[in-house]
Amino acid sequence: MASELFAPITLRGTTFRNRLWVPAMCQYSAENFDGMPSTWHLVHLGSFARGGAGAIVTEAAAVVPEGRISPQDLGIWNDEQREAYRPIVDFVHSQGSAIGVQLAHAGRKASTPRTWEPQNGTLSEAEHGWPVVGPSAIAFDGYDVPRELSADEVQGVVDAFVAAAVRSQQAGFDFVELHAAHGYLMHQFLSPLSNTRTDQYGGSLENRARIVIDAVRGIRAATGEAFPILVRFSATDWVEGGWNEHETATVADWARAAGADLFDISSGGIAANAVIPVGLGYQVPLAASVKADGGVETGAVGLILTAEQAEQIVASGQSDVVFVGREFLRDPHFALRAASELGEELPYYPQQYHRAPFHPQQRPAAAPAPSTGSGASGVTEERSPLVEARA
Repeated sequence: MASELFAPITLRGTTFRNRLWVPAMCQYSAENFDGMPSTWHLVHLGSFARGGAGAIVTEAAAVVPEGRISPQDLGIWNDEQREAYRPIVDFVHSQGSAIGVQLAHAGRKASTPRTWEPQNGTLSEAEHGWPVVGPSAIAFDGYDVPRELSADEVQGVVDAFVAAAVRSQQAGFDFVELHAAHGYLMHQFLSPLSNTRTDQYGGSLENRARIVIDAVRGIRAATGEAFPILVRFSATDWVEGGWNEHETATVADWARAAGADLFDISSGGIAANAVIPVGLGYQVPLAASVKADGGVETGAVGLILTAEQAEQIVASGQSDVVFVGREFLRDPHFALRAASELGEELPYYPQQYHRAPFHPQQRPAAAPAPSTGSGASGVTEERSPLVEARA
């Protein structure tokens, strides 16, 4: 039987060669605090394309300088950055993969050190940091209290997302993904835990979702009907009284009506004290729930580690694509390996690597499911991990 994981999928004017995609993963490697991609990003992202991924999402690219998570984050707020992405996009296309850029604003979780640096919290100006903003003057635990954005400034953020999407399209990217997850600015507006406004951007679900819907609608108008738009949501805050799966499905349906095409479903990031039941595929049920409840196409993410696991998720209809992060970091050729393990012969295997594919008699037996160290259930409970919240 043909693999469902390696079946193509079409979103608007773009056909993706398979459903095994690489999610946005921050590299914190803009060398001069200027948001510019470098040779690191060319090799890093290009390796996934050479390795057979169906689509690749760049790390979070800030739509304004103050929207960066760290001073070393990428940006797409000016035309010089746009031009610097072109060689990356061209190489990825030369390998037959699609590539999109994740458009982001970190809000109250901006101006922080890189994840491998020992300090935590908001950086000072002496440390290349800057004052942070948010929907309300409510701090993330251990971070500076943000300045509340005015209604005009919120509209300015929407305009910045639209302008960044236009630059992305001009640079040759195949799609954009709006980052409305992991406790960053759009998620901060969505969650009642971080948004206590009383104007048109707070209170009701419709008001809290306005920034996302306005951005989707603006991008669709500016980029035309053929350009795919993705949205990354945290489906739940994992905190009572916070953002939840049903609200995610409702807003995803509104975003689809406004012009979005697929929803990348993660979770958490708004509250440092959230208890998250981490285990193999622990966020897949969230993608399945949003898909069923919202009537939308989704992508699943979260400790998807093997070809068989990824195949089962797509084949069972829990999501339309899978986003695999850690395994692609460990092995940039994970897609090629997964195809061999599933018995798929890919027409896009790099000719330079023609000796590498497994023949049927050489194919290894399926590896046992990795242990999570948590007994038979395969589930552990963790305090909302910062490395997850900042992915």
